[in-house]
This record gives sequence, structure tokens and C-alpha cells, in this order.
Amino acid sequence: MSRIPETFKKLQAQKKKALIPFVTAGDPTPAMTVSIMHALVFAGADIVELGVPFSDPMADGPTIQRSSERALKHGVGLKDVLGFVREFRTSNSTTPVVLMGYANPIEAMGHESFAASAHEAGVDGVLVVDCPPEESKQLVELLKKRGLDSIFLLSPTSEEGRIEQVGRMASGYIYYVSLKGVTGAANIDLQEVAAKLPQIRSHIRLPIGVGFGIRDAQTARAIASVSDAVVIGSRLVQEIESSSPDRVIGNLSTLLGGIRRAMDEA
Repeated sequence: MSRIPETFKKLQAQKKKALIPFVTAGDPTPAMTVSIMHALVFAGADIVELGVPFSDPMADGPTIQRSSERALKHGVGLKDVLGFVREFRTSNSTTPVVLMGYANPIEAMGHESFAASAHEAGVDGVLVVDCPPEESKQLVELLKKRGLDSIFLLSPTSEEGRIEQVGRMASGYIYYVSLKGVTGAANIDLQEVAAKLPQIRSHIRLPIGVGFGIRDAQTARAIASVSDAVVIGSRLVQEIESSSPDRVIGNLSTLLGGIRRAMDEA
């Protein structure tokens, strides 16, 4: 079993919601990735989503696309990302790490090799953005054998059949995309999110994290009031992009710490 279910169980006992930050591995430089992961945990992250750089990240908006481009310029690939997780595990054995990316790098490595390497590195879950449930059976089974969770996306346009299908295959948590569009595209409609989550919960017992469009503490607190987890990515990547190298860690810590406090006040 991965570290994810126990993390949600502990948070539920504390009456807290999970804070899940996303950053792209290798951005702004490979040397900073592990330090950034530790800083996010110190600032209040419960789970870290680590993006695998990809040349055609079709679900991501311009901000995260640029983060992939920066990482790729440094030559960061899937094996490097697993190396970052392995290094992170030398001093953190408790915080779940989820890899979020696209199918091509995993298929290039091979599903079986990837599942074994991810397990060995200390990965807890995998979210493959462009791999729908009907094309994920082999990978899900291989990950399950290694004790890793398979996390799937649902969206405002997900119909009953797709929700049921995801419910049969997913583990760890569900990532609910709060809006129609790419990451960082628009502001969240809280009422629309609150109306959709009961439909998902009627089919799936897993925790539901909500992401896409969360840009400040006020929005995070509002989303935390109706979900089990808040996922924030583009706003953090934007902070990395706009910060001087010596201020990246401090600025990220300040931003995420403020969001953590706001969520805990919800």
C-alpha cells in the first residue's frame, strides 16, 4: 500500500483537508528540485505532485508549458525525475509523492520497468493525463502489484458511465478538474464544483482533490470547504518563474504557507 491512504486517514482524524502542490521536476533547475520538494512539505504540503517534463503537455496552460520547456532544456527526463524522488526519500519517508505527466515517457521506458523503478524510487501514485481508463488497464495492474496508486482525472463534463469506470480502476484519490480548459485557464466556479462532487461521491469512495484555477488562499479555503484536497500548480510555477534563484524557496514557502493557514481556518 502507498502512503496516500494513511495520509488522508490522518488528515480526516485531524479534521483537515489535504494540500497538494504541483511543481515540474527540473524547474527552474534540476539542482533545486529536491530542495523545493522539502520546502513545500515544510510549508504544509501533505502530498507532493511532481510533474514529469514533456514536450507536448496538451492539458497544461502556458505557465506549466514553460516550466516543462525550462526543465527539458536542462535535459530532465523520466529517469532524472525518479532520481529526484529517490534523493527526496533519503530524508523524508512519510510524505506521499505522485508523478503527474503524459503517456509517452512511460511507454518509452516500458510499463513494467516504469512500475518497478517508480516503486524502488519511493513513488506513491501516478497520474497519466492522456491515458484514459480504457487504455490504462495494463499499467494500473502493474502499479497495483508494486503498491502504487493510479490516480485519474474527472471533469465537469464527465458522465455517469465514465465516473463509474474510473471508480472501478482508481486508487489513492480522484483529481477533479474544476473547469473546462487547461491549467491556470480561469477562475473556479465554487457552486459548480460543489454541485458536481456529490455525483462523483455517489460512485466513488476515494478522497476527491480539486485543482485547475486555484490561485490564492481565499479560493483554496473555499474549495477545501467542499472537497477532500486542494491541488495548486500554476500559481506555484508562476512564483518559481518570477522569482530570482535565491528567492525561489522563500517565496514558495511564503505562498504555500499562507494557503495552508487559510485552508486550516475553513
